[in-house]
Amino acid sequence: MRREKHTSWSRLDNAAKIFPSTVEKSDTRVFRFSCELNDDIDPELLQKAADRAAESYPTFNMIMKKGLFWYYLENCDLKPVVTEENDHVCAAIYEEDARSLLYRITYHRSRINLEVFHVIADGTGAIMFLKTIVYRYLIYRYAELFEGELPVLDNDASFSQKNSDSFSKYYDKSIKKPRTKRIKAFRLKCERLENNRLSVIEGFASVKSVIAAAHNNKTTLTVFLTALYIKALSMEMSVQSRKKPVVINIPVNLRQFFPSETAKNFFGMISVKYDFFRQDGSLEDIISCVDRQFKEQLTKEKLAVRMNSLAALEHNPFVRIAPLPLKNRVLRIARHITVKGETSVISNVGRIQMPQQFDELIKSFSVFVSTGNIQLNICSFNDVLQMGITSCYASTDVQRNFFRALTSQGIEVTIRSNDSYAERDSKEEAEECSSAENAK
Repeated sequence: MRREKHTSWSRLDNAAKIFPSTVEKSDTRVFRFSCELNDDIDPELLQKAADRAAESYPTFNMIMKKGLFWYYLENCDLKPVVTEENDHVCAAIYEEDARSLLYRITYHRSRINLEVFHVIADGTGAIMFLKTIVYRYLIYRYAELFEGELPVLDNDASFSQKNSDSFSKYYDKSIKKPRTKRIKAFRLKCERLENNRLSVIEGFASVKSVIAAAHNNKTTLTVFLTALYIKALSMEMSVQSRKKPVVINIPVNLRQFFPSETAKNFFGMISVKYDFFRQDGSLEDIISCVDRQFKEQLTKEKLAVRMNSLAALEHNPFVRIAPLPLKNRVLRIARHITVKGETSVISNVGRIQMPQQFDELIKSFSVFVSTGNIQLNICSFNDVLQMGITSCYASTDVQRNFFRALTSQGIEVTIRSNDSYAERDSKEEAEECSSAENAK
């Protein structure tokens, strides 16, 4: 007789429903979190840590299947198999009809990587899982340091809390999304990398120095970096293309506004735009414009509208009865229309915290997200701010513009590209980096 855990299944959360239908070779819908330690990884201990961590996160131990009307997740007895990194960043995970986990754990030198198919988690859920893996690994690797008392990890949510669908919990059919006029945003037009690979360039800076620069510009860190990124993108605009606004979409962790401990997807989206044709284009004006839009949109009421529009997809009677192949076709068309109104995405997962006893063992955390365009991804650990730019384009001009803008503000930045981790001065790197040729 088969055990219940082999036959139990769950619906995809409302955000996840979009991802299987819109997977492309150029955008795998995979994101990566990495933790870099001070010592090289012991593969056997990492495997042991992965096994223990997986026991705490049953929502990750699932495979995806196709139903008549929707994709769904099914519990399985598969275990994560830790391997040495041997593929490019954010390589495809989901294979149709394949019975495989929707995440992978790899290592490279002193770095632990967790790559996740967006269907099973958002950035917050994935970092909860990675923190547990790293916690277990460090406890095993440096047992002699913790003989007196084990450090306490803050991930104490129950299985049911981690597995909850918060979109359904907070769905309110009375909240309607107002009709808005679609706009065509400025989009980069560059030669793409071969074989659908990603250019990966990341910069590291002191959190304190970036905050100081932001305060000098009378704003916050996130608004400051968003404004610099918009400015960097604008430097690649032709005179004609300036008639289209730069539009940046920014995922928002809804757990900050709606109480939830879920490890599944639970994020909203805000969109900020800047019109270089009608506005003066100075950094001061960009900051003012972005700051105003952040304040207008980062409210519980505004985010509830976006959240309910995602949940409404499942509750629409016509959508519910449409067969899966038709849903896939419609969602792909909708996705292609949507991206025309988007210049780029900035994903800031914020501050990653680990027990203080690990401070001398962990160097930094990093985040990268697959894209068919270009995207800025940000996280921090202690005083180390990581800014990773993933791009499908051969040109690295936007990256160069962005990191130069940081150094022009008096911020020291260490840059590395793809899997080349030799540290070099940021100004030298800005002149020489070309991840297209070094892409793994």
